[in-house]
Amino acid sequence: MSILIVDDEKDIRELIGDILTDEGYSVRLAGDSDACMAEINAEPPSLMVLDIWLKDSRMDGIDILKTVKRDNPDIPVIIISGHGNIEIAVAAIKQGAYDFIEKPFNIDQLTVVVARAMETSRLRRENHELRRRDVTSTEMVGSSPAFKALRAQLDKVTKSNGRVMLTGAPGSGKELAARFIHANSARAGAAFVSVSSATVEPERMEEVLFGRETPERGVEPGLLEQAHGGVVYFDEVADMPPGTQSKILRVLTEQQFTRLGGSDKVRVDLRVISSTTRDLAAEIRAGRFRQELYDRLNVVPIAVPALADRRDDIPELARHFVDYFHRSQGLPARRLSAEAEAMLQTMQWPGNVRQLRNMVERVLILGEGAGEIEARELPGTGAEARPGEGEGMVLGGVVATLPLREARELFEREYLLTQINRFGGNISRTANFVGMERSALHRKLKSLGVVTTSKSGLRSAHFEADENEDVEG
Repeated sequence: MSILIVDDEKDIRELIGDILTDEGYSVRLAGDSDACMAEINAEPPSLMVLDIWLKDSRMDGIDILKTVKRDNPDIPVIIISGHGNIEIAVAAIKQGAYDFIEKPFNIDQLTVVVARAMETSRLRRENHELRRRDVTSTEMVGSSPAFKALRAQLDKVTKSNGRVMLTGAPGSGKELAARFIHANSARAGAAFVSVSSATVEPERMEEVLFGRETPERGVEPGLLEQAHGGVVYFDEVADMPPGTQSKILRVLTEQQFTRLGGSDKVRVDLRVISSTTRDLAAEIRAGRFRQELYDRLNVVPIAVPALADRRDDIPELARHFVDYFHRSQGLPARRLSAEAEAMLQTMQWPGNVRQLRNMVERVLILGEGAGEIEARELPGTGAEARPGEGEGMVLGGVVATLPLREARELFEREYLLTQINRFGGNISRTANFVGMERSALHRKLKSLGVVTTSKSGLRSAHFEADENEDVEG
């Protein structure tokens, strides 16, 4: 990150350079338009301080400003001039200048404007990086019944402007679902602005959302204003400060607000999508969340399933992440062995899709060559987790206290429960994998007290004890 200072007066550009160097910035100097354009072509700066009058140059400051804004529109340009007047200032601002400062300038004013412009430059870079990532971040991957049910709901809400409340465990993909709605809606060409209620300091929340106006710094738009015409996504809305909740409720009702320090009403056209991992009904009972705001946000509730409820999708998701890391980071495009896929489907995933993604990245980084990913490479499943040759498995918990017949029955029950849930309740696929005839598997499940049920389109297996069974040993 550097600041390019362009002024035909050597003393002025060196003075500005010394001031900004003392403020901790890296600076470059140019005395005419040719030197200026050479510096920009070598490496675009994060900010320019540009004199509007450049003696003995092919281009004046306005010409340079026009060229920069055409070729590098994200570089903020601060115009300085000793011949400043309102007309020049207006012309510079119209051409895209960030601000205008008259010579002789006040050092404090210069440093404040530069700090503000550098922050703007940083935010623009981050925004562009996020938009670049969004090219792949809206891709929904899966084919399980649970995923298809989610996708069907998302497809329906893309066609409206209704407010959506996404619920689900951490890492299950709520923000991905929100971005999918945005990318496939009529607002796709406008902004998608994410508000992390948990990471913004409560005392700054209103400034971040509504922006502010001050005589020194003028108008600084907040996130709601930046999202005008598009989507604002409230991530973990339960963490929104109580005072902000009432103001957001008013915005949802009136579609307008006032910036901090301002008096004019700012009208916005927004679609609001929210998400939470918490029980908002409990938060309302505890007095931490407003019932009225919940009613406004929860027009269309959509539950995002945990990875445990869509185990069928795990191999497909893992392959998708392998391909993603190959394209984005150049990591090996390795295939998953059948054993590795089976192991992934039977593992516990408290971190859901995010945890699976992180595991795939770790395996690719630390992996053994470019061959198939083997089950032993998965964290917690390597040789260190297995008994050595001639060694016995050390049984723990209840199993070690049971007679062989009961221990075998317990193992069979847990094994078949795991396999059935792995295949999304599909008995035919389970029978094929475990090597049993379907009718034989049905008889075995009945003898073990394993039943399958369907709830909200999700099929799963569980143990149901026989009430007439003699439970005494």
